[in-house]
Amino acid sequence: MNKALVVILATIILDAVGAGLIFPILPGLLKEVSPDGDISVLYGVLLAVYAAMQFVFSPVLGALSDRYGRRPVMLISMAGVMVDYLLMALTPWGWVLVVGRTIAGITSANMAVGTAYITDITPEAQRAQRFGLMGAMMGIGFIIGPALGGLLGSWWLRAPFAAAALLNGLNLLVALFVLPESRKGSGEKLSWKALNPVAPLLWLWEFKSLLPLVVVSVVFGLIAAVPGTIWVLYTADRFGWDISAIGLSLSIFGVVMAASQALLTGFFAKHLGDLGTVILGVAFDVVAYLIMGFADQGWIGYAVTPLFALGGVAQPALQSLFTSKVTPDKQGQLAGVLTSLGSLAGVVGPVLCTALYFSTRDIWLGTVWVVSAVLYVLALPLFLSVRSGKAVAA
Repeated sequence: MNKALVVILATIILDAVGAGLIFPILPGLLKEVSPDGDISVLYGVLLAVYAAMQFVFSPVLGALSDRYGRRPVMLISMAGVMVDYLLMALTPWGWVLVVGRTIAGITSANMAVGTAYITDITPEAQRAQRFGLMGAMMGIGFIIGPALGGLLGSWWLRAPFAAAALLNGLNLLVALFVLPESRKGSGEKLSWKALNPVAPLLWLWEFKSLLPLVVVSVVFGLIAAVPGTIWVLYTADRFGWDISAIGLSLSIFGVVMAASQALLTGFFAKHLGDLGTVILGVAFDVVAYLIMGFADQGWIGYAVTPLFALGGVAQPALQSLFTSKVTPDKQGQLAGVLTSLGSLAGVVGPVLCTALYFSTRDIWLGTVWVVSAVLYVLALPLFLSVRSGKAVAA
């Protein structure tokens, strides 16, 4: 594995760690900076602003990396992440926490640039495998983040942010010396249009060949929110699991999912192609969702984990399909739009999922799982409409 790829994957892990780092310590931290002890508004703002900034700035950073190169955009975002964590570690004021979390959302949008970088340095036949590895790194980061936040936060509430600042600073230092430019920028003059977060979204809709993939990607994002949103609620209601059982299941889920994306995505893509891998992953997910919808014993919650993990190969394969449809000079813009859509689905999905769960819980507890499986089946014609074709640009 080359050094540049290691740096990009390390950045992805640290972004994911940062996303989960705050959750165990957030209530205590907000009480520390809130004189009246009322944290309800500030709590919601901190969670919302992070996702909102990712949605807005992912297309912007992706487009900028197409114009000026991946390296400078990536280095600036790394520096921004480090400054953010230092602010979070030192400030005694709640409003500064909001500013810091805003910066964190903006700089974590560098996931789009990282995706474009990996696309630049990876042959098309190997992209699904690399994107699977990228997904595995994100999974590892989401496991480490809350654990690190809880462990260090029990010693000092600000310690997780200090540790994150140190780790990101070291990553920035390494990147300065070993991260080469993966693709020379187009050198186009910067315009306000390039900084308009809506423009890249409109650009994507101009490509008829991409529209089925766009819809599929949004459906994926909405359905992917189901396990993460209701797993704790559902397993407690259905199986009577306590906190330790739920925590164990989440740990197993994270480890198996990371292993599946890192080790199996490339294998399936090599033998089935990207589209075949997407359809296979969907099939595994449909079976897993239906099993969970009808499950009546706790052991099933653990046993179904491998099916969820196998379903996870679909997302990196879908991402690889996208990259084959766009020319190299637009890969950053494409990655930015996809990350933005993913962030939007990550905001809307949990809201819809939670609303459906609570509105149907007294009727039938497994409704949300079965509805999600049906959504996958309804999207099948879109999967089958995708055909390989020449890359396009605009």
